[in-house]
Amino acid sequence: MFAVEINDLVKSYGPFKAVKGISFSVSEEEVFGLIGPNGAGKTTTLRVLSTLIEVTSGKVTIFGHDLVKEASEVRKVISYLPEDAGAYKNMTGREYLKFISRFFHDLQDSNAMVDKAIAIAQLGERIDDKIDTYSKGMARKLLVARALMIGPKLAILDEPTSGLDVLNAQEIRKVIKKTVSEGTSVLLSSHNMLEVELMCDRIALIDDGLIIESGTPIELKRKYNATNIEEVFVGAVR
Repeated sequence: MFAVEINDLVKSYGPFKAVKGISFSVSEEEVFGLIGPNGAGKTTTLRVLSTLIEVTSGKVTIFGHDLVKEASEVRKVISYLPEDAGAYKNMTGREYLKFISRFFHDLQDSNAMVDKAIAIAQLGERIDDKIDTYSKGMARKLLVARALMIGPKLAILDEPTSGLDVLNAQEIRKVIKKTVSEGTSVLLSSHNMLEVELMCDRIALIDDGLIIESGTPIELKRKYNATNIEEVFVGAVR
């Protein structure tokens, strides 16, 4: 079973097609990168997979569940971190994590989830400070922790290290990799091509709503005679 199977997915907004019939699959316990320029259809695709917006046509299954017919089952096995996600700034970090954990109390122990999230976030004593005093990077670490604390079967991460410095970004990458080793599949989007190359087992490059390239980082670098994924990205889009 694939974690994700997408066949001829189309998403339209009236006459405008944001996604124009894309197909790809994500294997279990794989980190799959969906990359492309701004406006290419990446975020639209991730929102469709997260059940936030409806499919126009095509078929999508997540761990065997039909995205349209079994949306409630899909939501039980996924976690989604949008690029523009926010937290309740009047809460402390710990209060926010406890609040979110209540939505998953029927799946696992809330206290264990919060403890796991605190370990992921690595905010130290600042976990008990109000979120409105956090830097952008601190808030992002809290949100990544929120997304991963439930141990989802599929984590959909849009720019997971946005706003983080090099050291903190590296720590979050380690956390994501550890989560994968524990059984989670990851579909991520990132503008950081170094991050994509370091983390992803396979990549699909989307441009103007279409998948124009896919493969492992090594395969794509060989095809474009490139030394890194950034050069692949530029070569493919041009």
